[in-house]
Amino acid sequence: MQPDGLRRTPLYDRHIAAGARIVPFAGWAMPVQYEGIIPEHRAVRTAAGVFDVSHMGQLELRGPRTLEYLQWMLSNDLQRIAAGHAQYTLLLNDRGAPVDDLIAYRWADDHLLLVVNASRVDPDRDRVQAELPDGVMLTDRSAELAMLALQGPQSLELVDLPELPPFGFTESEVCGVSAIVARTGYTGEPGVELIVDNGSAGKLWDALVGAGAVPCGLGARDTLRLEVCYPLYGNDLSEQRTALEAGLGWVCPLDDKDFAGAAALREQRERGGYDRLVAFTMEERGIPRPGMAVLPAGEVTSGTMSPSLNVGIGMAYVPEDVAGTGTEITIDVRGRQLAARVARKPLYVKERV
Repeated sequence: MQPDGLRRTPLYDRHIAAGARIVPFAGWAMPVQYEGIIPEHRAVRTAAGVFDVSHMGQLELRGPRTLEYLQWMLSNDLQRIAAGHAQYTLLLNDRGAPVDDLIAYRWADDHLLLVVNASRVDPDRDRVQAELPDGVMLTDRSAELAMLALQGPQSLELVDLPELPPFGFTESEVCGVSAIVARTGYTGEPGVELIVDNGSAGKLWDALVGAGAVPCGLGARDTLRLEVCYPLYGNDLSEQRTALEAGLGWVCPLDDKDFAGAAALREQRERGGYDRLVAFTMEERGIPRPGMAVLPAGEVTSGTMSPSLNVGIGMAYVPEDVAGTGTEITIDVRGRQLAARVARKPLYVKERV
């Protein structure tokens, strides 16, 4: 912890040396941009970029009942993936709202790793720890591990990487550094996320940048994920909105397994009439931002000017009767009533651009 109260990743000094603009994010001092959000965004869409995501948390569970326990605690069905594969899933509260959205890495039945959002490490750990059965040990490894995301259409050829299917992972040496290599990401582009010990992060970062990856900050990460409608915890996801409202019923197999929060979701599904998280595009020139009102009803949760589509885009919670694709809505952009339209997710599809 630094005097300003913000934590620093092992790559902080490199960000400063590269001229990054540093901002507070989830208690961390993080680079929001280097050269600029638009060129960094375009580098990932057309070539390769590298992000420092060492603020993310890592919770490791071991023991003979680990898989059985996480089958109950997590919404998605871990039995659908084999060892060496990862899965997007939710950790829900009792009313079916996300405590977090995360990636579960299945090493074996008795060994799983959860990669969680930076702002949710403590709530996640507390939630998982609260019902931990005998014979399962939870270790918070967040303070000892760093994480880099290499993303973009050229990323898999930039350096020597193991061949993996999407959401596959393995342990391998990358640029002389021992790493967990996973075919995962948050940009909608091919790429890998690399988990290494803190002491090795600098060497790996230097090697990836030296090979041609463009350093990218949180600003480009946000515009990239929003174009493909990946939700952001704290904006689009919270403990005030259920998984069904958030459009994440696809990771909640309510008819195939039981899990914490499932009963509340089944009741809500039966009852109907709940809000929906929709994507939208602006019909008039304007940039939507979180907290802006949607008319006739609703609220913007994420919004930006899309560098790929050159139009304002966003996501918002709206009533069920205006959630259909193509529905005309209005966004109150700083007092201006601007036309927008509910759009199909994802907003950006490479073949259309």
